[in-house]
Amino acid sequence: MVPSAGRRCGQPASGSLMCPPMTTPPYQPGYPDPGYPQGVSNKSKIVAGVLGILLGTFGAGRFYTGHTKIAVLQLVVSLVTCGLGAFWGLIDGILILVNGGTDAQGRPLRDS
Repeated sequence: MVPSAGRRCGQPASGSLMCPPMTTPPYQPGYPDPGYPQGVSNKSKIVAGVLGILLGTFGAGRFYTGHTKIAVLQLVVSLVTCGLGAFWGLIDGILILVNGGTDAQGRPLRDS
């Protein structure tokens, strides 16, 4: 049942349902980002790689690409190992530059 005229979503009315909360729709592969070829991320491989090399201790390259869980894990490993986990970020950044990578939606990173 839709709220009656004069009522707004979120205001209870006798016998009517509350409007559903607004949420952000998930990524839909059929709708590419404007200005980029279909199926290619709007994130840059070069930026992700350089962030991984320079700030890999903090998981910056992975935060940039949207891989939040891996980024937090890189940060925790670096803290627990007193900075030795920074090698993970360094190697990860080099691999992203050489082999490319994907963003959080699985799309390949763009080359420029």
